Amino acid sequence: MTTPHSLESTVGGRKLTIETGKLAGQASGAVTVRYGDTLLLVTATISKQPREGIDFLPLTVDYEERLYAAGKIPGGFIRREGRPSEAATLTSRMTDRPLRPLLPKEWRRDIQLIITVLSVDRENDPDILALIGGSAALTISEMPFDGPVSAVHVGCINDELLINPTFAQLEYSQFDLVVASTREAVIMLEAGGQEVSEEIMARAIRFGHEANQDIIKLQDELKQLAGKAKVEVPVTEVNPELVSAVSRILNGKLSQALGQGDKAQREEALSGLKNELLEGLGESFAEADILALFDSQVKNEIRANILNKGRRVGGRGLNQVRPISCEVGLLPRVHGSALFTRGETQVLTIITLGPIKKQQQLDGLGIEEFKRFMHHYNFPPFSTGETKRIGSTSRREIGHGALAERALLPVRPPDEDFPYTIRLVSEVLSSSGSTSMASACASSLSLMDAGIPIKRPVAGISIGLVSDEKGNYETLTDIEGMEDNYGDMDFKVAGTSQGITAIQIDTKLKGISLEIVARALEQAREARLFILDEMQKTISSSRPELSQYAPRMYKLTIDPDKIGAVIGSGGKTIRAIIDETKTTVDVESDGTVFVGSTDQESARKAIKMIEDLTKEIAIGDIYTGKVTRLMGFGAFVEILPGRDGMIHISELADYRVDKVEDIVKMGDEVTVKVIDIDSQGRINLSRRALLGDSGQPPGATVRDSLSPDYPFRSQRSQQPPPRPRPPMSRRRSH
Repeated sequence: MTTPHSLESTVGGRKLTIETGKLAGQASGAVTVRYGDTLLLVTATISKQPREGIDFLPLTVDYEERLYAAGKIPGGFIRREGRPSEAATLTSRMTDRPLRPLLPKEWRRDIQLIITVLSVDRENDPDILALIGGSAALTISEMPFDGPVSAVHVGCINDELLINPTFAQLEYSQFDLVVASTREAVIMLEAGGQEVSEEIMARAIRFGHEANQDIIKLQDELKQLAGKAKVEVPVTEVNPELVSAVSRILNGKLSQALGQGDKAQREEALSGLKNELLEGLGESFAEADILALFDSQVKNEIRANILNKGRRVGGRGLNQVRPISCEVGLLPRVHGSALFTRGETQVLTIITLGPIKKQQQLDGLGIEEFKRFMHHYNFPPFSTGETKRIGSTSRREIGHGALAERALLPVRPPDEDFPYTIRLVSEVLSSSGSTSMASACASSLSLMDAGIPIKRPVAGISIGLVSDEKGNYETLTDIEGMEDNYGDMDFKVAGTSQGITAIQIDTKLKGISLEIVARALEQAREARLFILDEMQKTISSSRPELSQYAPRMYKLTIDPDKIGAVIGSGGKTIRAIIDETKTTVDVESDGTVFVGSTDQESARKAIKMIEDLTKEIAIGDIYTGKVTRLMGFGAFVEILPGRDGMIHISELADYRVDKVEDIVKMGDEVTVKVIDIDSQGRINLSRRALLGDSGQPPGATVRDSLSPDYPFRSQRSQQPPPRPRPPMSRRRSH
């Protein structure tokens, strides 16, 4: 049996506890992490044998949400957890990104981190605990790991920085920033903000980095108590004869190939060099070794040109943004569309507006249950000129879509002012670097094209990094695909002219300094302002009206006590309104009702029906309704949907009536006046009160006079009308 160990530290005014040795004893490393009443089990397991034929680190991170953790039973027919939620996928990615650079690149044995959420208190976000637990599990396992790494949330309320604000506090925070770092440097950032200045963001990043140090010390102590001996990292040796042969054949040709401004020409030139190497050296050396060395030479050439000559792939300056073009209104029948092109990266974004009931239901562990603003990102294989199987949405697509969505959220109109569900879909048509930030730009253009009143346009840019072991480095504005692949960092920043709305950083290094972070933020600000200027040449603000094809939403307020009258038994009444008017009707618990339709007349009809259902009936009101029941003493008339009143036989006419059927029949329409509402809410009606001296209701037409009962019959009776009674009967009291 393993000896249990438990360590704790105070973080953000609350106790953080890491335990090991009690659960999951057969895993290579297993810990529980508790913060408040949020508790996770994190296990790290390593396969016995290496995987053959791969050239990447086989790390898998699975974040398993268990709805029992929040006291929920899953929805759906089978009532158990299925595919990961979007939030689970994003947490898996956020855990993977800072851990991967700290593991040996040559490692080929599978590493699997499984994070199981056992309890959530809905105050403390479990996402950073997943990363802390993953780092702790790797730290005490036999896996070589250059950690520990820690993460905290940083918020800002009334200009005061907070560590790990609760969900309730985040509602008032200027931003939500996740800082992951090692002892020496920042290794991952994730942020969403309300147009935050670069200065405040840089200060918050430093604040989060300093807070991480106590949690890193906690993991160091745990390693001393329960850590296993580390496995040696396999060493890959390069054949010096192959290096010499490849260098001899290339002999300066790489620089010329990489200098091609067009991506297709550049790739064609590199492909030609690759074939030349295989033809010249294929008989003497293994093809895999030749290709690996060629890739290494390309990487070295790109990095050397940037650091030593200030020359990038394609010949651009280090701070230069590729040519930009923008178009809006491309697609004829959609609610809004825009095309954003930056160099050879091209994204088309389409807007769809829908009623509130089209909002996304979230079956997860968070406090949010619905989402009315959605951005989805698609990355088809043709965007990179490749042929691949198209399957379910990838983790990358979910992550990039969520990043652009986060960037746009601060500028969307408030739900109470714009009662729509908004869905954006970004289709990547061509990819050569930072398609997620291009999606943010295209989405902003599309929102304005659709006439959605956003606060300000949003643009995004990616800043790259190339560095060497001596500490020299260069930051690159608007990185291309090759610079992303062979560089050290992808620092995405989105925002408006007023400040930052989203940040995401990935790095292949074991961390980046705060100096580089500050420089990248300022460089991104300059590029963002340039892109916004280019976008505004196409469209500078939202169109004054929505697309003619978008539904119009109408808002009215009813007494919350009347909601049941609108819904009806089992939803019968509201379905009848929707079916009859061909509109959408959404009723909120506070009595707010939204009616949606592309046809104004249909919307007015639905609104009238709802107002009739919820209207307070008063004595003296006049209605036209249908006869729904006949009794010996009178007739019942539906004067409003679901609201009946009774006409006593004495109030059917201004003369004596012997039989109710002599005046009205089932289904007849009759105009009546409310003459009394008793203490039990029963409504008494009168037809007699509306009859003039002619025996007809006021306003009767010449045609009406052909039959005393004509205006009140849905279908004309074939029988002659009853004979009128003598005038004396009109003066009798009934």
